Amino acid sequence: MQATEEEILVIPAKVIESIGSFEGFQRDVERYLPRILSSEDLVFKPRTAMERDPAFKQLIPYVLLQWIDPSGDQQLFAYTRGSGQGESRLHARRSVGIGGHISVEDAQGSDCPYETGLQRELDEEVRIDASVRSSCVGLIYDPSTEVGRVHLGIVHRFVLDQPSVFPNEKDICDASFQTLASLRADFERLETWSQLCVNHLFNDDDATSSC
Repeated sequence: MQATEEEILVIPAKVIESIGSFEGFQRDVERYLPRILSSEDLVFKPRTAMERDPAFKQLIPYVLLQWIDPSGDQQLFAYTRGSGQGESRLHARRSVGIGGHISVEDAQGSDCPYETGLQRELDEEVRIDASVRSSCVGLIYDPSTEVGRVHLGIVHRFVLDQPSVFPNEKDICDASFQTLASLRADFERLETWSQLCVNHLFNDDDATSSC
């Protein structure tokens, strides 16, 4: 019996364009996110087709796990993507983001599939043994790459009271908390979304949004 293809949450590109086209990192969460998540045009579609169709953008929560060490330095949980991670075009790149697609199963019994999918992805990929203060701090759209032009990243910052994060998947490799200076020293190894986050986010008060 043929396996049922994964269906993922997407938004038509025209919806984003109606709010305001952007490229790179967009900090105005309140302008975009409520309208995206309340849109009647949100729909689940087969993933294979969506990987080739820039007329739709796949919604991807991208969670940064941040800890401030006793000396006051900000550190981010960083890892190398192994070959078992879902997006093959990102394998072997360093990342500071945890997350993935919102699947049709996340809509079952949920008033907000996006939030349900965000928590599911986080629980699948890591175990966090720390208190968390969370906020939604931006959106990412990078049409300069094949993978970037069909995805819309929604960036969440989780500030932890201690650096207790443990991978749940073997394909989250070489994981550790790194200072911003260390990440910038190895900047070229970071995937594009991680580069954008490192460049745009830290030492500011960011707006908070929720579903």
